[in-house]
Amino acid sequence: MATKAPPESLAYVVRLNPHGNGQRDAMCVVDVDPKSSTFGKVVGATEMPYTGGELHHFGWNACSSMLCPNAPHPHVERRYLVVPDIRSSHITILDIKEQPTKPHVVKVIEPGELFERTGYARPHTVHCGPDGIYISALGNPEGDGPGGIFILDHDTFEVLGRWEIDRADQYLHYDFWWHLGYDTLITSEWGTPRMVEHGVLGEELLAGKYGHRIHIWDLHRRRHLQTLDLGAEHQMALELRPAHDPTKAYGFLNSVVSLKDLSASIWLWHRHNGSWQVRKVIEIPAEPANEEELPDILKPFKAVPPLVTDINLTVDDRFLYVSCWGTGELRQYDVSDPFNPKLTGTLQIGGIVRRAGHPAAAGPLNGGPQMVEVSRDGRRVYFTNSLYLPWDEQFYPDGIRGWMVKVDADPQGGMQFDPNFFVDFGDQRVHQIRLQGGDASSDSYCFP
Repeated sequence: MATKAPPESLAYVVRLNPHGNGQRDAMCVVDVDPKSSTFGKVVGATEMPYTGGELHHFGWNACSSMLCPNAPHPHVERRYLVVPDIRSSHITILDIKEQPTKPHVVKVIEPGELFERTGYARPHTVHCGPDGIYISALGNPEGDGPGGIFILDHDTFEVLGRWEIDRADQYLHYDFWWHLGYDTLITSEWGTPRMVEHGVLGEELLAGKYGHRIHIWDLHRRRHLQTLDLGAEHQMALELRPAHDPTKAYGFLNSVVSLKDLSASIWLWHRHNGSWQVRKVIEIPAEPANEEELPDILKPFKAVPPLVTDINLTVDDRFLYVSCWGTGELRQYDVSDPFNPKLTGTLQIGGIVRRAGHPAAAGPLNGGPQMVEVSRDGRRVYFTNSLYLPWDEQFYPDGIRGWMVKVDADPQGGMQFDPNFFVDFGDQRVHQIRLQGGDASSDSYCFP
């Protein structure tokens, strides 16, 4: 039913101000209806009611998990965007029901309330669950760990408290998702706020101190069950994309960089004989480059790492999209057999060295495929080019000019740029995308 839903006509995109001049971040609305006279244009924007932050990963207040048999909130509608700020620790609630192109601020959760009720800071990722709105956090107000998950009430958006009862050896935190059919939650690792919010710390990276594990939890009992370690070589275990089919117990994870050879990798977690295992299924090599073409952080290596910073899985669990932010490449893999992915398409745009262009843009482009979102029917893919402001400056020191593009995907594999869709945000940066009515990474399903 999700894949047969009407196509989206609007996309919600966070716009970031990188200049520290007091201009506020905003939620932008982009027209993605090809029949519209304003197709590919920003048709609305709502500025945040505070300054000094950095909007990051936001999500809907409700999704298909509301339909689960154990859901106490079946009446909740997909109406609000829950927008955390990774730097200031504000959380803003936007209502898009009455005027979809003019999101309305209905509530702001102040940092102090978050700190007092959870002990967490730097809220990062939002997922709607059957019993509440789950939000991850990178660490505590002092910039250290542990990071974890807290919950908002579905109706009032009140901060209810920290989710974990027994966290065992979990300390670093990044993403989280679940297998509702198996009562299992999974978390990944990046770094504490101190380790990430001023750029990559080279000594700690080379010492293997960034995240390289995923954690398995009992979703109902809120207790840690198992740790799966990729090995310290594989630094920054980030995005989690579980199979959408609730009868399947597997999913995909990206590791940003290997300390061995600067490659990036995709890992598959899966359930086998009652326990969980993880294995590498894709490896993407670094590309040789001249030292003078590289930012300072990469000059000693004379190579461009792929820097896989986002992945996305289509709702039918067939295609996995992989963003190579460093080399400037979007990859499409057929993962019908999740243990044996097959590369079915590549597109080049931006990149630290390549600076590949777009049919609708004049001249070279920088940044690279980063936050990627897929329509529910899998036919359209959207992505932006900014990762995280302090990391942007390290890897693209000339300054990223923000853009958003659209890709048309062939149902049998392969993809191409929509030559009529290029949204230029100028000196402002853009990050997370959400599609009106839902998208491939918004919903978790209880029925196959």
